This record gives sequence, C-alpha cells and structure tokens, in this order.
Amino acid sequence: MELFFQLIIDGLASGAIYASLALALVLIFRATHIVNFGQGEMATFSAYCAWQLCEWGVPIPLSFVIVGAASFLLGIFVFRAVVRPISKAPVEAIVVVTLGLFVSFQALCLWVWGADQRAFPSMFPSDGWDILGVRVTASVLGILLVLGCLAAAIGGIFRFTRLGLAMRASAYSSEKSLLVGIPVEKMLMLGWGFAATIGFIAAVLVGPRLFLSPTMMMSILLYALAAATLGGWDSPLGAMLGGLLVGIAESLGATFLPFIGADLRVVIPIAVTLAILLVRPAGLFGTATVVKV
Repeated sequence: MELFFQLIIDGLASGAIYASLALALVLIFRATHIVNFGQGEMATFSAYCAWQLCEWGVPIPLSFVIVGAASFLLGIFVFRAVVRPISKAPVEAIVVVTLGLFVSFQALCLWVWGADQRAFPSMFPSDGWDILGVRVTASVLGILLVLGCLAAAIGGIFRFTRLGLAMRASAYSSEKSLLVGIPVEKMLMLGWGFAATIGFIAAVLVGPRLFLSPTMMMSILLYALAAATLGGWDSPLGAMLGGLLVGIAESLGATFLPFIGADLRVVIPIAVTLAILLVRPAGLFGTATVVKV
C-alpha cells in the first residue's frame, strides 16, 4: 500500500509538468485552432537562456523572471512572424509549419549550446519528509503549488477580467468579436505570448528532474498532447486534470504492468490518446461540436 501511494505522489509531480505544457497547447488551440508542435522546443530554448543567465552569475529567481518575460515576447514574435501569415492556409500546411518550429528551435539549441547534457538549477530545496511511509519532497510540493497557482491565475484572468473575456470571445468567434470592437489579432498574439511563458514554466519544472538537453521536452510534449486530448482541447481545466491523470497512469503502469516497465512507459500516453479518441473524441471535459449536413 505504501508503494501505491508513493507512486501516486510521484505521478502527480510528473503529471503537473505534463499539465503545464498541455495548458500552453490548449491556450494556443483555443485562440487559433492550431496545435503548436513546436511548443516544447520553444520552452527548451527558453530554459537554455535561463541556464545561461545563471552561468553568467545572475541569481536564479531573477534569471527565471527575465526569461519568463522574454518567453512572452518570443511567443508574440513567433505569432507575428510565422503563424499570422499562414493562418488562412490549409490545416496540413499549418501542421508542417509548427513541425518546422520544432526542428528550428531544436537545431538552434544544438548550434548554440551543443548536445551535452547540463544540470539545471531547481527552484525548490532538496528537503523531504516521510509521511506514513510515503516520501514527500519539497520539489513535489513545489511543482503542485506552481500548477495550482497557474490554474488560479488562468481561471481568474479568463473569468473575471476584461482581457480574459475578450480572449475567450476571440477564440469563440473572431468575426463576431470584430463586430463588437475586440482587437482579435491582439488577443491571439497575447494568447501565444502567455502560452510561451507557461511552456517555459513547464521546462523550468522538468529541468531539474532531467538533464537540460536540446531534446529534453520531446517526451514531455507527447505526454502533454495526451493530457490535452484526455481533458479536452477547449478546456484549460481539463488539460490540467488530464495531465495529472496521465502522470498517475504512467507511474502506476510502469510499475504494475511488467510488459511495459520503465523503458516502454511512453506507450502509456499513446494508449491513453487512442482510447480517448475512440470513446470520447472531445475529451473528458471538452465540448463536442454538432455539425448539420
């Protein structure tokens, strides 16, 4: 029983990281109906920038704040320079462009910093406590606290602020939003900026658990896609809960399913994605679209 609860705790910590990146994917999808496959590599690039500032002697908290703001500007730049010109293109072309972002940012990290793995600084102390035989670390609590703060911030912005309401309206219907005076393009641009910052937060959370490398976020992106599919692509809350569920499923499955083990645990998010698409394509918290023909 202690092993079971320990796996739950570990799964929640991993799931919170998946949920953070899934939230970034969902924010972009709600705003532009685009799945940004380059989101993880953009986050990796931002994480490298934060690591470089730390290497230059900038305090860790200050470097994270600086790069968090820079990530927001990076998201705006990518939207204006890459996404906006092809926003009316066929879906296939947009997918190719976001895959191009994936390759470009990964190649940029390789070119600037090389392929060597590097230790990434943690925001949390290494302390831990034994509670009824279950090990709970400050890192796990910190990761869950960050996810809770993200959930509260995103929920508060979208529900109680004019900016959030304008972003929701732009995502729902850009044509009607323009008629009532909402600057739709500005809202979409802000959505990409917020998503880039949240993606950086996900990279900051996963960096200490993995070594920093150009391919660090590749597997995390796969789990985040599964989390967004499980929760629903139009539900930020669903993306966060989906990430936690995927993390728990991965932790339990890798231990209690001998044919999976640690080496094949990446099969779990793929299986979750396929199951949800077959049973409930809109996700657990997503809204199904009815089309009359």
